[in-house]
Amino acid sequence: MMGSRFTAAAIAIFLLINQCHAATFTNLTRSQTLRDGDFLTSSDPVFILGFFSPPNSTARYLGVWYNNIPTQTIVWVANRDKPVSPGSRGLLAFSDDGNLVVSDSEGALYWSSNATLPSNRTAAILSDAGNLVLSDTDTGRMRWQSFDHPTDTYLPGMEVLVNRQMGVNRLFSSWKSADDPSPGRYTMGVDPRGSPQIVVWDELVNRRWRSGHWNGLQFVGVPNMTANYLYGFKLSNDEGDGNMYFTYTPSNTSTLFRFLITADGIEELLVWDDGTQKWDVAQSQPDTECDFYNKCGKFATCGGSQGTSQCSCLRGYEPEDEEEWRKGNWSMGCVRSTPLQCEGNSSMTGGSDGFVETRNVKLPDFADSVQGISGNDACREQCLMNCSCKGYVMTTGLGCFIWTQDLVDIRQFSDASGKTLHVRLAGSELASSNKVNLSKLAIIGIVLAVIVVLVLLACFLFTIRRKLKGSATKNNAVLTHTLSKSCELVAGFPVQESITGESQDGNGVEVPLLQFDTIAVATNNFSKENKLGQGGFGPVYMGKLPSGQEVAVKRLSVKSGQGFEEFKNEIILISKLQHRNLVRLLGWCMQDEEKMLIYEYMPNKSLDFFLFDPAKRSELHWNTRFNIIEGIARGLLYLHRDSRLRIIHRDLKASNILLDGEMNPKISDFGMARIFGGNQNEANTTRVVGT
Repeated sequence: MMGSRFTAAAIAIFLLINQCHAATFTNLTRSQTLRDGDFLTSSDPVFILGFFSPPNSTARYLGVWYNNIPTQTIVWVANRDKPVSPGSRGLLAFSDDGNLVVSDSEGALYWSSNATLPSNRTAAILSDAGNLVLSDTDTGRMRWQSFDHPTDTYLPGMEVLVNRQMGVNRLFSSWKSADDPSPGRYTMGVDPRGSPQIVVWDELVNRRWRSGHWNGLQFVGVPNMTANYLYGFKLSNDEGDGNMYFTYTPSNTSTLFRFLITADGIEELLVWDDGTQKWDVAQSQPDTECDFYNKCGKFATCGGSQGTSQCSCLRGYEPEDEEEWRKGNWSMGCVRSTPLQCEGNSSMTGGSDGFVETRNVKLPDFADSVQGISGNDACREQCLMNCSCKGYVMTTGLGCFIWTQDLVDIRQFSDASGKTLHVRLAGSELASSNKVNLSKLAIIGIVLAVIVVLVLLACFLFTIRRKLKGSATKNNAVLTHTLSKSCELVAGFPVQESITGESQDGNGVEVPLLQFDTIAVATNNFSKENKLGQGGFGPVYMGKLPSGQEVAVKRLSVKSGQGFEEFKNEIILISKLQHRNLVRLLGWCMQDEEKMLIYEYMPNKSLDFFLFDPAKRSELHWNTRFNIIEGIARGLLYLHRDSRLRIIHRDLKASNILLDGEMNPKISDFGMARIFGGNQNEANTTRVVGT
């Protein structure tokens, strides 16, 4: 016991002495050696590379971690299988062939980049994304990178290979424990069959969880996937090698994100909170009992809330072992009640095989994509022509999928976040299902009739009440929100709902509420390429409507400080103001924590873009400056005197003056604006606003 304590103390003193002579590199050349206690930093520096010991361990590993947060968070480990022995001093240097190697002062080898190199003239850097890169100094060409050999962490900018010929790609592996970074029992990667999906495996063989298929916007097996738009998931083609890669880029690059496969087999999305100085878990999978892979066995759905699960056989199926099913042992799943006609069922009393819909489900695993099929009927025929086909789906983003294996890992969602699966049944089963459906339709018809009568009665009473109140409420300055369903196209967007503002004169102006998914498509999933800039309240993206019209989408950050009142205020005020020197609002969106405003696109960005850039400033000739000043003055004159509402902007600055293609100014950002009375000259405020 005394000996181990002495050894630990000696190592600590040894490392402390070495810290006094520590060196920090921004790149590493063949003539340099990084010793235990030295560091290689990225240029920002967001990340740092060096030797570390996990908690409760004296073993030394070469790894990468975040540089500017108090909690040491390791994102990559080089020698995870072979730590540097306690008492030895680790070294990172170049081998004779130009590879990076981890060794010690005695010459023992612990790790090598092991790349095939044309020459030994190499150098290493740590990128701002946390990627250790080995490059050829003659050509600058990358020869090896740590992003191709990750451990347990998926960082923004990493490319995960998706290759149907190669099959599954188990790229990430968990630590064995919090104290041991050697490969654990859980792995995470991509299965490209049908459409790519993220999978977590247990012991490399057994599936533990899967995300559901990628439809071009989201993973359809993860409910409430809106958050993923924040992280910019994208499946892209590499023109160089013809492969496809999954990658993600957060819309807010100043916030730290990482995906992690934990030692317990949980896939977590972690976001660093500067306020609490800790990592917040934004998402974890599996999260409920039904998230665990194939909880209810084959041909069964799993439903239930947090911590519970309830299994049900698909329509036309029954438990394979009734007794075990009643005991809650659902692992054997269900079997078909009546054989299909194509399987040798000669009874024609029920007609030929058909399909029954199972709505709002996570689609089964092991789907096969049928190419060149358009339309539900064509996909249905493809399934009917194959006797092994158990079901099909035809949906946007995925196309035609059929299942020839057992239908496994089906989850029943409580809301409409799932897909509709068409399950193949014998004709006799369809006939009995139709009888049940007719009974249900009769009940639904009665219930709807009662609801209609109650609604008409409520409308009648409401009308009487309004008439009794008379015109007393007309002079009240109130804002009423009216949500009305519509199927019209406004400015090229499918309208989800609308908001109507009622002013003092009783005139209302309707501004469309747009669907979040539609905005995401228009801005290419809020990609970095579409980003126009970053304002005080969040980023602004360029979008293109189906009609070809270009728009600017202001996406309000959760941490921006602009609350619901400011957001609502901007919508209502701009909708009532019409002037050539005021920006035009085309729509808005609010879903969960997302708040967005859709404006007409200004190709010349804002005035500050020209004023504070020495190169751009020269483009502002005197005539242009005069026209901008005059336009701003006309806009303010309209706000202060000529509009039917007297508006004080309260946040007028260069970044809030937008410039169109002809350098005409337009005043924007009315979140802080206030309405004054016609004879009001001053007012008090309890908030600090403006710039």
